[in-house]
Amino acid sequence: MKKYRFLSLLLAGLMALALTVPAAALEDPQPHARAVAIVDGDTGEVLYDFNAHQRMYPASITKIMTSLVVLEAVDKGELSLDTPVTASSQAVNLPLGSSTADIKAGETLTIEQLLYCDLLPSGNDACNILAEALGGTTADFAARMNAKAQELGMKDSHFTNPHGLHDPEHYTTAYDVYLMARAAMDNETFRTIVRSPSYTIPATNMQPERTIYTTNGLLGSWYFTGYLYSKAIGIKTGNTEEAGRCLASAAVDELGRTFYCVVLGSEVVTDENGNRDYKHLSESKRLLEWAFQNFHRITLLNQDTEDVLREVAVSLSDEGDYVLAQPVGEISATMPSDYDPKKAELIFDLPTEPIEAPITAGDKLGTVTLKYEGVEYGTLDMVAADSVARSDFLYTVQQIEIYWGKWWVKAAVIGGVILILLLILYIAVLRPKRRRAKRYSYSGGGRRGSGRSNYRGRR
Repeated sequence: MKKYRFLSLLLAGLMALALTVPAAALEDPQPHARAVAIVDGDTGEVLYDFNAHQRMYPASITKIMTSLVVLEAVDKGELSLDTPVTASSQAVNLPLGSSTADIKAGETLTIEQLLYCDLLPSGNDACNILAEALGGTTADFAARMNAKAQELGMKDSHFTNPHGLHDPEHYTTAYDVYLMARAAMDNETFRTIVRSPSYTIPATNMQPERTIYTTNGLLGSWYFTGYLYSKAIGIKTGNTEEAGRCLASAAVDELGRTFYCVVLGSEVVTDENGNRDYKHLSESKRLLEWAFQNFHRITLLNQDTEDVLREVAVSLSDEGDYVLAQPVGEISATMPSDYDPKKAELIFDLPTEPIEAPITAGDKLGTVTLKYEGVEYGTLDMVAADSVARSDFLYTVQQIEIYWGKWWVKAAVIGGVILILLLILYIAVLRPKRRRAKRYSYSGGGRRGSGRSNYRGRR
């Protein structure tokens, strides 16, 4: 019996010790790439940033913007997905080593088929054909790409062509790639294409039926094996000597969360056995999984948050001297697993002077802002938790005080007092003197002023 009691005490002690040890800080995943951005696609919150705003060459990730511009034109009615387009000889004349969908000059494909050729095998020829179909020239089409980039807030991006072949003036950032990828994924046709491992093109006027495959090894194994990722839903690879290996990817976990990962400037690593590791694929898979495991959607602030209720002083009420202010709504965010609510900073903007009754429950009294490690996560209104009635007596006293506090009222009162004092002075002092003086003047004057004389002396 004593033995079990000792074990129980030991276990309790260990548990208490564990509770006193702070949570381990979230470790940096240290990506093998020049730039990385991991973003919560549902909220736009950046979960991880490694040179995410540094200008880089995007290579064929450019084709996300190409497809987005074309699909926007389809939505506007400038084109339709079944519009037939015939490839020009200029469009299919590509530099040696270019990725291609093997489209022939004079071959006719629909806009939809060209989009598959653009996004799956990363055909530069398909991009040129699409650009000519919509813009007339690749230069005019690039202008539309840049206009769309500005609209999306891509502040550090500039495009000179629709395919991503190297040009010193053709650049973007990992975060800007996320912005255009997120916008493109809002389009149902785009989503369907980029999550397809393959696509079969029916026979054309120049070629028999053929199947094309995605270059995204997270979704298909035609070009790369060993990288399949069950959560992946897209999006696009890129590769040039200057840009390195690149991938913009998206994945959805079992909770329905959508995370985006953009990897720019990675490399191919060969081990001692000659096995090649394509880091744009392995790192994207690893970083997405790292994000899913280490970030969680939580409520940071609501009316039940500890130490969030505040007392606001109240005047003109005999029911109480204050009213409780509480936040309305909630602030939620995707936070790392080492989030410590005790380190969250609540910044209140509430009245410092008493507010006058009446107050109705729900009346806005101010705001509260939550900051964590220097980042603002949102602001909520602080409202009255209860109603507070006004005292008619206290209100009347206040109005009297306000009335008597006006300068012109004071001046009028002083003037009235002076008039009253003068009137009293007149009645009490000046008026009686005037009456006595008048009586005296009246009696003496009668003797002097008579027409008859009583003098009886000699004349």
